[in-house]
Amino acid sequence: MVSGRRRSVIAFTILGVCLVAIAVALNVGWVVVSWQNGVLAVLGFIFFLLLIAGMVVYTVFMVREIRRNEQHDSFINAVTHELKTPVASIRLYLQTLQTRELDEARRREFYQIMLDDSDRLLHTIEQVLRAGSTQSNFRRIAQTRVDLRALAEECVALGRTRFHLPDEALRFESEMSQPATVVGDPDELKAGIWNLIDNAVKYSGENPQVLVTLEVTADGSRFALKVTDSGPGILPHELKRVFRRFYRIHGMSVRTKGSGLGLFIVRSVAKRHGGKAFAESAGAGLGSTFTLLLPRLSDHQ
Repeated sequence: MVSGRRRSVIAFTILGVCLVAIAVALNVGWVVVSWQNGVLAVLGFIFFLLLIAGMVVYTVFMVREIRRNEQHDSFINAVTHELKTPVASIRLYLQTLQTRELDEARRREFYQIMLDDSDRLLHTIEQVLRAGSTQSNFRRIAQTRVDLRALAEECVALGRTRFHLPDEALRFESEMSQPATVVGDPDELKAGIWNLIDNAVKYSGENPQVLVTLEVTADGSRFALKVTDSGPGILPHELKRVFRRFYRIHGMSVRTKGSGLGLFIVRSVAKRHGGKAFAESAGAGLGSTFTLLLPRLSDHQ
């Protein structure tokens, strides 16, 4: 099934091609008719080039706008689902608690499910708010000394608790014995690390194997925090696109729910702290590694 948005893209592309073809035909006719007059022929040729350029630009921008709107609609649908599902679940369990007599063990189970659903709801709201705040160039980041290692270990522990994972499913490794000190906003940095872990666990399926490592780059100027997952992998042409706002890999948006903001937040946090974020993958079915590079605070600073 071809979606309405995709049909619009095809329609506008065909329209642009048809207009270009008509312009070519008219201009060829003009040149033939005015061949005896060199000035008119030159003017016709210039007009032809301008017309072609204008139509190409129009078509490109129109297609981009339609695709941007398609991503926005996908984001709205995803966020709506992420908001409505936990609310509906909490409501159902509350109604059950209200209308039925349950033993203490069953009640505790229901309370835990509702807590998990409320965490999911809070996470979605935080993602939307964080995406807006990290994108702002006018909001200054805090200049605080932050131990990146401690922050990473905290996020790993949070991931094990939130996703109910054993230690071997979500591991942290680092050969560094001293604190990995960077300067920045601890809340933003934590959000960046957490979104990498959250993304890795979600896309690793039912039995995730996620490894978080922290090391110093070869030149000693930056820290490299890497999150490697056991997910489906990423095709080469998707490696940069996954950091775009609202972007979801085709086919993944159906199997794995999300807002399409997590990796966008990671990239925004990296940029605001003078670093960078990038993805690597050996190919489909071979997992992925996401790296967050941040400037290292030297011992003399």
